[in-house]
Amino acid sequence: MAAGDPDARDLARWSEALAAIARTGLGFTESLYERERFEEVLHVAADIKAAAAQLEDEAVEDAEVRRETDHFVQEWLESVGEGVPGYVTPKVAIGAIVGNDRGELLLVQRADSGIWLYPTGWADVGYSPAEVAVKEVAEETGIECEPERLVAVIDGQRMGFSRFGMYMLLFHCTAVGGELACHPLECSDVGWFGPDELPERTAGAQWWGPMAFSAIRGEDLPTTFDPVRSPVWRTG
Repeated sequence: MAAGDPDARDLARWSEALAAIARTGLGFTESLYERERFEEVLHVAADIKAAAAQLEDEAVEDAEVRRETDHFVQEWLESVGEGVPGYVTPKVAIGAIVGNDRGELLLVQRADSGIWLYPTGWADVGYSPAEVAVKEVAEETGIECEPERLVAVIDGQRMGFSRFGMYMLLFHCTAVGGELACHPLECSDVGWFGPDELPERTAGAQWWGPMAFSAIRGEDLPTTFDPVRSPVWRTG
């Protein structure tokens, strides 16, 4: 692949962006003609998404690619809403960097993947982002915490840990009580770790680890966010 050529991540991003535009259009239009055009865009987006999967795994057969394409289109069509509820936006995840008075970081081991990560979960309707952070920490670890500040707003798809549009709001929190108790369904282990003690399978610590321990030490850090790309829709 030549320098500047699109890779699988580019294709996945373009696919999701096209699909979001088409689904939003389907949610607002009353024109049969426009509906047909938007559904055609969904098929194009599905082809792009299937091509991205094939780039990542060259062993994927053409028949499997066609099945995946049909599956993507059907899944997108089933998620179309009407009016404002149909306006497609990124999902929102909330993460919590929780520190204790020993300068340690709270991590959970995901039951499904075995990966270690700070407590995180999808934003729930009826809760503020900070309230979701407190709730997720309590549910996953048994630890009570208080939010201190927002340390990062990250595009999960751009970072490469989501294949669909997703924003992560990452809070720094301080432990104020509770006892370690692993969630029986979501986690297989939970614990406190120092900066040189992170488990081998800790996801993404190279980018969030230094920031997390700086926050725990009380250092004054600006909120991290993704810089604006130029141009936005082509990568070099």
